[in-house]
Amino acid sequence: MIHEILPVGPLQCNCSVIGDETTREAMVIDPGDDIDDVLALVRKHNLQVKQIIITHAHIDHVGGAMKLRAITNAPILLNQNDYALLKMLDVQASWIGMPSPGEVKIDQSVDQADTVKAGGLTANVLHTPGHTEGSVCLYFPVEKTLIAGDTLFAGSIGRTDLPGGSFKKIINSLHEKVLALPDDTVVVPGHGGLTTIGEERESNPFLVKS
Repeated sequence: MIHEILPVGPLQCNCSVIGDETTREAMVIDPGDDIDDVLALVRKHNLQVKQIIITHAHIDHVGGAMKLRAITNAPILLNQNDYALLKMLDVQASWIGMPSPGEVKIDQSVDQADTVKAGGLTANVLHTPGHTEGSVCLYFPVEKTLIAGDTLFAGSIGRTDLPGGSFKKIINSLHEKVLALPDDTVVVPGHGGLTTIGEERESNPFLVKS
């Protein structure tokens, strides 16, 4: 599996470019900004983007999606529970002092038990509400890799004080779905460095059982 992680935009969202080494088909996850840099990675590996997947509808994760779609013709996928947040991008832009990306159109909803594919690579969609109502994580079982969006970070979890956030729901999502994955699963958070499920189970202050 080709996997390039590029921190994009003013909030340094981790954008993942994931490609099949044989077919060169790819998916891009959370292209929040800096689309020219994302496309440079796509070209570096001679990839063809087949899907654009958004873990949740915050501007730092979705801001560049329409630009990427215009260039690649790849559909944009997002869980339908975040469509309301998507309509608030102008407001979100004002929160962090950046220009609005304009309207983002979603081509397909992704939900629990769906799969997304690029060539021979397959990821299972985990619907993990809490950071937002429509937050999803993508789990690649063969590669033991989890793209966690802003649900789980190294040593922390996603904030729940923004519209659609719920501390109770994010804790339920983490315990019922995320911590059910193998300990050696590599976690790619929405921001910051990599971790593993095992490390977070042992030391994350939000997840350690007292």
